Amino acid sequence: MSLTDLLSPSDIAAALRDCQAPDSFSPKKFFQISGMSKKSSSQLKEIFRILDNDQSGFIEEDELKYFLQRFECGARVLTTSETKTFLAAADHDGDGKIGAEEFQEMVQA
Repeated sequence: MSLTDLLSPSDIAAALRDCQAPDSFSPKKFFQISGMSKKSSSQLKEIFRILDNDQSGFIEEDELKYFLQRFECGARVLTTSETKTFLAAADHDGDGKIGAEEFQEMVQA
């Protein structure tokens, strides 16, 4: 399964266009524009599984850096400050990584 099985390619493209400039990425806005915030819990679990590049059950900081590239190969890498802000916004238990439940809470908040 790929992200385009769960999200519209045009919504993904619009979300990526919205954050092309460095330091313009907002997770909340990206989730809304891409359509992720309208997905069911089971769909979000599947999206999380796709984004969890190493299949560890967590999205770590180094995976977050390449978050946009999971949606489109040529997308930019998140800046260090964007990555740290994204991690801090979702990592509720302070373990330095985002679990599936934390991801789901962040997307649906």
